[in-house]
Amino acid sequence: MASDVDLVVLSDTPETLEDAAWFGQIHPGARLIRSEVWGPVRERRFRLASGLIVELGIAPSSWADLPLDEGTRRVLSDGHRVLYDAGLLREASAAVAR
Repeated sequence: MASDVDLVVLSDTPETLEDAAWFGQIHPGARLIRSEVWGPVRERRFRLASGLIVELGIAPSSWADLPLDEGTRRVLSDGHRVLYDAGLLREASAAVAR
């Protein structure tokens, strides 16, 4: 509980996810506490009923394109774990590992 959870969702149609109402269906009782724009990433920060903070970043699939921009490289270099990948992050992750 001393940290938060950061999730990045890449989509070919990120605008369909921006209102993040779908997140409330996954985590009933989650409360939106902040919305920010960081370049191509739309951040939605939620507090779950447990108190845990979840930072949800919604970005276009191009966020992972090579060569990586500095923001993407920093996020991936800080440590990441791919939960599901349709092939978008394989090369981006490899580029950071080199």
